[in-house]
Amino acid sequence: MSPFISLDGKRALVTSGTRGAGAATVALFRDLGARVLTAARSRPDSLDDGMFVSADLTTAEGCATLAATVRERLGGVDIIVHMLGGSSAPAGGFAALSDAEWRKELDLNLMPAIRLDRELVPAMVAQGHGVVIHVTSIQRALPLPESTTAYAAAKAALSTYSKSLSKEVSPKGVRVVRVSPGWIETEAAVRLAERLAKEAGTDYEGGKRIIMDSLGGIPIGRPSKPADVANLIAFLASDRAATVTGTEYVVDGGTIPTA
Repeated sequence: MSPFISLDGKRALVTSGTRGAGAATVALFRDLGARVLTAARSRPDSLDDGMFVSADLTTAEGCATLAATVRERLGGVDIIVHMLGGSSAPAGGFAALSDAEWRKELDLNLMPAIRLDRELVPAMVAQGHGVVIHVTSIQRALPLPESTTAYAAAKAALSTYSKSLSKEVSPKGVRVVRVSPGWIETEAAVRLAERLAKEAGTDYEGGKRIIMDSLGGIPIGRPSKPADVANLIAFLASDRAATVTGTEYVVDGGTIPTA
């Protein structure tokens, strides 16, 4: 019997694929038969040089280098997963955000997708098929004013850009979808929970509870695992989702309240 999902023979680019949900996506795509190229600023020992590119994607030069490598090593691409994102902005609300901080958030969370799509999507259109997945965040709809204003705004911009791109290229055979994670229990999230637990005089589970409470609670009682996000991305990238485009899928354990 054929597997429910297969990416056999697909050529895929996953940005920021060395840690967390990005690494889980790279591993799953390879298990499903895809040839996967990934990029980050530094290469972990677990990835071979042939399918990894060291590039700073917050710069136009880094994106151009990655796009050229995709064409050279893969001969084009069938799937792009824009996983890159994050925030280094200081706490303190809107007044603490200088022009430089705003620029850093946009350069990390918005511009890499725009630049890489501009380089690679035209060839997808020319071949008549492809899938582009933009990883946004529930923060775009549920910002934390004390600490995530700029990050949330950048992800909201990414979501709007993604919707516009889908309307332009879906009629030409290229699907564009968004995946919006909530809190994911990555290595960085574990460190944050441990730090909060130490400050509050509690254990790791208590630290996780502090984070979940700051989000208004997670109804399933835990954050998502990286594999939870990767599983959704793999389905959307596969032919099983052949008529899915222009929409956003939330994977947050029910964090965002809905009417």
